[in-house]
Amino acid sequence: MVLDAIIPLRGRSARTKQRTIDDIPLMPTPYDLLGVRITTLMDYQNPAVQDLIRSLKYDGSRHAAELAASLLADYLREEVATQRQFSARKILIIPMPLHTSRVRERGFNQIALVLDQLPKEFRDGTLAILAPETLVRSHATKPQTKLLRSERLSNVKDAFEVTGDEIPSHRLRSTHVFLIDDVTTTGATLKHASAPLRKSGATVTLLALARA
Repeated sequence: MVLDAIIPLRGRSARTKQRTIDDIPLMPTPYDLLGVRITTLMDYQNPAVQDLIRSLKYDGSRHAAELAASLLADYLREEVATQRQFSARKILIIPMPLHTSRVRERGFNQIALVLDQLPKEFRDGTLAILAPETLVRSHATKPQTKLLRSERLSNVKDAFEVTGDEIPSHRLRSTHVFLIDDVTTTGATLKHASAPLRKSGATVTLLALARA
């Protein structure tokens, strides 16, 4: 593209742009962290995965979002089908929210970029409903990557709340939520973000693209 020639892509984004879904293996791996089960989809030790995550998180790469969405859809298709077979609960897909100040600073929510690229049936209610405004980060927190592991749990405690804007709180009781983040380390953010959803009665599955 002409724009790429004028503003050269960062190395990670340039490499990611040349890759296809076949270059990034889907490796679902469950972890029990802080008393919750979190499944990651890719191996962060794979250089292609590191490039994808970093170009998504720091560069807002559309191609990285498309690749991640394709991998996520491959995983979700079977998971959603299983849930629909055994439960009548509506299925919601929710991105890990950023505080509004962080969105202004960065210009985007990287995992929301991914979910916006999911096939339509995962967004419009055919298989699931994309509900990005259901959960908010109600106060700003320090970046987890800059904290000691011992500090991460308290940093995000009580940082999230259900808004009721998209899905009334009382209706969450009849839903199964897939709460999705880009990267997890200790599991603290996903654990605390899921708490208000569970308090509202939702069943929650926690997913991250990778574990750093």
